[in-house]
Amino acid sequence: MSKKRIISLGGELASGKGAVSEILTRKLHYGIYKNGEYFRKLAQEAGMDVTAFNKYVNLHPEIDRKIENSAAEYARENEEFVIDARLGWYAVPESFKVYLKVDIDVAAKRAFYDSKRKNTEKFATVEEQKADMIERYKLENERYWKIYKVHKEDEANYDLIIDTTNLTPEKVANMIIKKYKKWLEDK
Repeated sequence: MSKKRIISLGGELASGKGAVSEILTRKLHYGIYKNGEYFRKLAQEAGMDVTAFNKYVNLHPEIDRKIENSAAEYARENEEFVIDARLGWYAVPESFKVYLKVDIDVAAKRAFYDSKRKNTEKFATVEEQKADMIERYKLENERYWKIYKVHKEDEANYDLIIDTTNLTPEKVANMIIKKYKKWLEDK
């Protein structure tokens, strides 16, 4: 399989995908393709929070396929971009595939205090946020297995796995760039 100058950045909820992808695009002068923003937009348009929309999409797999296929279609015509998507590695297997992990307690705090999430995630406590994240993780895994027969957290799917729990987005981006450049050089 030939390599494409594309980084697919997947990972756990609040693992830093958004912040890291922005740094990568700036440092590499790449574009970006964000499935998560599209998903959140669809949830908001449907008048649902992201967990309710996850349940809805479970009953309507054509929506999930449309979201995931959009990244693959974009990659057919473009290179030099970052895919910020849970299944970016699946949609574009010729990309450099990165998975970001994070401790669930740290993730819940990150998500709870992230103002960008407040339109689609409204919780009174960090514990409520954590419980919702655990439920969403389960819903996504069930949906991805049902539709695609894949497990997003299976580390065999990736070229690089990074635990972001104690790392800054800048440090994570630098680690990715270093490994990505080596991956491009290796034929």
